[in-house]
Amino acid sequence: SLSAGLDLPGRFLFAILTLMTLIANLVFIEEVVYIYRKISSSKRSIIIWINAAAPVIATTSCFGMWIPRSTMFTDFTAAVFFAIVIHKFLLMMIKECGGQKLLLRRFENGHFKISTGPCCCCCLCLPRVRITRRTLFWLKLGTFQFAFLRPVLMFLSIVLWTNGNYTLYNLSPKGAAIWINCFIGVLTILALWPVGIMFQQVRTLLICKKIIPKFALYQFILILNHLQAAVINILAMQRIIPCAPPLSSSARGAHMTQQLLIMEMFLITLISRMVYRRRYDDLEPPECMAEEVGDNK
Repeated sequence: SLSAGLDLPGRFLFAILTLMTLIANLVFIEEVVYIYRKISSSKRSIIIWINAAAPVIATTSCFGMWIPRSTMFTDFTAAVFFAIVIHKFLLMMIKECGGQKLLLRRFENGHFKISTGPCCCCCLCLPRVRITRRTLFWLKLGTFQFAFLRPVLMFLSIVLWTNGNYTLYNLSPKGAAIWINCFIGVLTILALWPVGIMFQQVRTLLICKKIIPKFALYQFILILNHLQAAVINILAMQRIIPCAPPLSSSARGAHMTQQLLIMEMFLITLISRMVYRRRYDDLEPPECMAEEVGDNK
């Protein structure tokens, strides 16, 4: 634990960040109670999973901040949880359209635009794909493979780490870390692609259900939890972030990542509460009313 070696400003910072984590969890618990009271059972678990992403990442970052040696386990826990959230976000978009059957009926003669990020945003010549039960299955499989394989690869990494064959910051070709991380990177891109394809198709239809800010929040969590952490890790490995005993450069980089994530996930938790909370007893635009009737049916 770092608590013994902290000066007064350091203790104050740790206390503030821990309080932010606690508040984020309390806000999430209050949101879960609201979801159980106001949202139909078919959507409850999916929306709870998606709303839990920010407080879970804040909590794992808080544990990693107080106990630096647990960083590998806390990072893996957050990564596995968010892999499941990616799959849940795709399912939420289908549910918000009234479910798979109603979505297929709405877009009976429609086509998916597959020239979208992160895989094929530059390949504008790609043909559009018809919206059928089969293409929906492939989209769901694209996100499910990540939710399934990410925990398997994380478990393999921990097994290799306990045996001394996996070092997080050893990126030499002879080490296991570079190959596992590259494979995870490919799986991540393949999982994000179906979400982008589905969002492009339904964003106009679901604009009354705030799908654009919901997608933006999901993207922010993805960028902050993966890209930001990767950039800081690279800076730490290049010694651009100097060591500060008892922390090495890499440990200090991980520490900075955790502190930033706690503040960022705290803000995202508060914004998510506003975005996902709808007054279900209020009148909605006619197209939303029709969708709600479809959901109820």
